[in-house]
This record gives sequence, structure tokens and C-alpha cells, in this order.
Amino acid sequence: MRTATPAERLYTFGQSTQIAGQTGLVGHLRADMGADGQGFFKAWSSYRQDMDTEEFQQEFEGVLNALVGDEQYGGFLKSRDAMRHFCRERPESGFNEGFAFGFRADTAQYSYLIRLNPYKGEKNLFIYCYRRDWLDGHMKHAERGIRFITPNYKEKFRIEDGDKVRVRRFDGAAFDRVCRYIDDYHVEIGSELYHISSTKRSKRTRSAISSGRNCPLP
Repeated sequence: MRTATPAERLYTFGQSTQIAGQTGLVGHLRADMGADGQGFFKAWSSYRQDMDTEEFQQEFEGVLNALVGDEQYGGFLKSRDAMRHFCRERPESGFNEGFAFGFRADTAQYSYLIRLNPYKGEKNLFIYCYRRDWLDGHMKHAERGIRFITPNYKEKFRIEDGDKVRVRRFDGAAFDRVCRYIDDYHVEIGSELYHISSTKRSKRTRSAISSGRNCPLP
């Protein structure tokens, strides 16, 4: 197991139908450790019945057991205090202003993207389970970034997967939406799917782009 990269952190959350299908998202587990921090109350959500097989579940159970009891992984699922200690010793894994900590564990066939929230009153653990080859293939393509083009296919600008679009409405109101790479010709803006040349839904709506680092783009 290792610290998740910034790009991998995007996959420690729920995904849209399009991204879940392309990355082979089998399902996810969420858990909290109760009021005393010593419990382990878990719930499993399955997304792909064809992939959520007995063989997968047996492997996943083995992964969970290793994360609880194998000291080479820090035993961070033993308790919330153990999880908090594990995260504090790995500050490079923190994101969302230190509220969450991201990790990745791989087996031959699957990748487990892990988000830890070691605080009382929160769901403390999320594990999103992907087909490793599908996830790696999608992320490799996403490294090319998200293009925005004219109707004549001239590139206007390009942003990284996970950066934001600022949408300015005709009445002057503005709001930001996360952009996610779907493929070289489609982008997910918020919860909606667009072709990269058709980001204007109507003449009354226009959009301007800023990066996830709030740096204006031309």
C-alpha cells in the first residue's frame, strides 16, 4: 500500500455512471468505528454484479484482514486512534485541507483506492474497488487533460482532470463545477455530460474556465 497520487485521489470518491463503467468500479465499502472508536461498522455497495463475484469478495476480505492485522500496513483499521496515528505519520497523504487521507493498494487484478477520515462523528473509511487494468487505462488517457475546442475543432485551452469550470449565467450569477475526463471528445461538468465543442447549453448561458489552482486561463 502507498500514498495515493493527486490524480488517484479523485477515485477515492463515488464516480458517475460513465467513469464507473470505464474504470471497472466493482463497488465500495464504507465504515465507521463507532462512538468509542473501537468498532467496525461496515456497509458494502455493489455497482457491477458481473464483477462482484465470490472470487472478488474472497480477495477483498483478505485485503481487509491484512489492513486490520498485518503490521506492515500499520494496522490502521484496528481503531480510530490507530487510524489517526497512521495518517499523522503520513502527512503527504492528506488532502481536502487535511480532513481526508488517500492511499492505494493493488493486487494482480484489482486496485483499492482508500480514503480515511480519522475523526469522530464521520464515516472513517471508504474503499473503492476497481479493475486494476481498467482504472490504469482510463487514468493514462486522462493524463492528456480535458480539451475545450471551437466547433471547427481548434483547441481553445486544456485543463487537468479534476479542475473546474466557472459557469456564468446570463443574469451574472457564477458557480464552479468540477470537470472530469470521459474520453478525448467528452467531458463531465458537474453531473452533466458534454461534447468538448458544445459546452454552451443555450445562448443565455456562457462559461469561462479556471484551473483547480484558481489560475485564469486564456
